[in-house]
Amino acid sequence: MAIDGVVALGFDVFGTVVDWRSSVTGEGEAFGREKGIEKDWSAFADRWRAGYQPAMEAVRNGTRPWTILDVLHREILDEMLAEFSIEGLSETEVDHLNRAWHRLDPWPDSVAGLTRLKTKYTLFTLSNGNVALMVNMAKRAGLPWDVILGAEIAGHYKPQPGAYTKSVSLLGLQPEQAMLVAAHNDDLRAARALGLRTAFVRRPTEYGPDQDFDTDAEEDWDIVADDFVDLAKQMGT
Repeated sequence: MAIDGVVALGFDVFGTVVDWRSSVTGEGEAFGREKGIEKDWSAFADRWRAGYQPAMEAVRNGTRPWTILDVLHREILDEMLAEFSIEGLSETEVDHLNRAWHRLDPWPDSVAGLTRLKTKYTLFTLSNGNVALMVNMAKRAGLPWDVILGAEIAGHYKPQPGAYTKSVSLLGLQPEQAMLVAAHNDDLRAARALGLRTAFVRRPTEYGPDQDFDTDAEEDWDIVADDFVDLAKQMGT
């Protein structure tokens, strides 16, 4: 069931394409074993992610100038190291830990589904991640993007309209020719309000086994899929 006129698919990445929580937890556990640091690394990952939206909001509302996500992640991390009483790390060690976000693992269906979709559609990131982060992640995980777009290119963080419209315009497309693929209803609402088509992909454990939001579609999106392979099938690839 290809959607008439859609030629490009833009993907939310954190949570939709990659499993950030398990990946960051695993990075913390490996780091802890190496350094002899015993902490609740799942709680560490959750706390880190909890700082994500407030940090971006300061950029969105003009409280601070444009700042890439790597820098925002590092600022949150510096606060967390104090909160979790993790001391004595070198700058190199802290930087390596911060770059855990560059090494996130894809969901098991992501690469296979994207590879199928790429045979018919232009695939682009529509993420709040900065370019270096997205490129490093894609290279490591084998994510077959055609182009890296999103917040840093547009100079806006989602859900600001410019994050979506600038990305689409750079591809020479009208909004209705692009579809946002996301596991987050609020992201899809923002995209649809600007004329993009929408696909909801279920990721019911993005925030862990007790997740109680974004577990299913909240509106009548153009496509609702169980995973990327299901999405590829519904999109005619």
